[in-house]
Amino acid sequence: MANIKEFSVEEKLTSLVTLQKIESKMDEIRILKGELPMEVADLEDEIQGLNARQMRIEEEINGVTDFITQRKTAIKEAEELVKKYEKQSSNVKNNREFEAINKEIEMQQLEVKLAEKHIKDATEEISEKAVLLEKAKKNIAVKEGVLSTKKGELEKIIAANEKEEKHFAAQAEEAKQHVDPRLLVSYEKIRKSYRNGLAVVPVERDACGGCFYYIPPQKQSEIKQHKKVMICENCGRILVDEDLHNAVEIA
Repeated sequence: MANIKEFSVEEKLTSLVTLQKIESKMDEIRILKGELPMEVADLEDEIQGLNARQMRIEEEINGVTDFITQRKTAIKEAEELVKKYEKQSSNVKNNREFEAINKEIEMQQLEVKLAEKHIKDATEEISEKAVLLEKAKKNIAVKEGVLSTKKGELEKIIAANEKEEKHFAAQAEEAKQHVDPRLLVSYEKIRKSYRNGLAVVPVERDACGGCFYYIPPQKQSEIKQHKKVMICENCGRILVDEDLHNAVEIA
């Protein structure tokens, strides 16, 4: 059976401080990016929605255009029927046939007027939708311009820090291998609880380096002895003495 090395409390704390300092360096790089990654993602989602809106308007315009074409065909058919009935009217034999033909002519003329009204209304609808389409296209162009600028800014920051970011990411993964698994779980939980990501802090000027809560002399003495992992009673962060904290350097 393989021997599992037992780490001293001082070694455990040194590993935690090392990991904290590495991840703090990574946090600094993320701060440089600021809100840009989120802004880029939001803009991409917004543009996708605007493109869908543009497509929907274009489909609606195409639908109305098809309707106008159908109405124009209906007018042509009605006018041809009118000509046909007018020709027949010259050959009627009695008033009954004449009235029947006249009625058919009137119906077809009404069909023409109704179709013309539909075309007029549909043409106005297309004009209104064309305005909406133009606004949508302009909005997309503006958003795409902003997105291009934001992406450019983000790419410059990423390019400038890519090597350093990869370096620290590799260091962080390596450092985690040397941290006690149970402590690592606690460390990551505490780290997620605070916006600045500080889970391990030194005692500075008799106070917690995270929340500035006063640390009594007796507790400070225990922290310096490295006999057990000490926690800030106020914020729950892991406390280390300044000497140990300063002894760890990250390159």
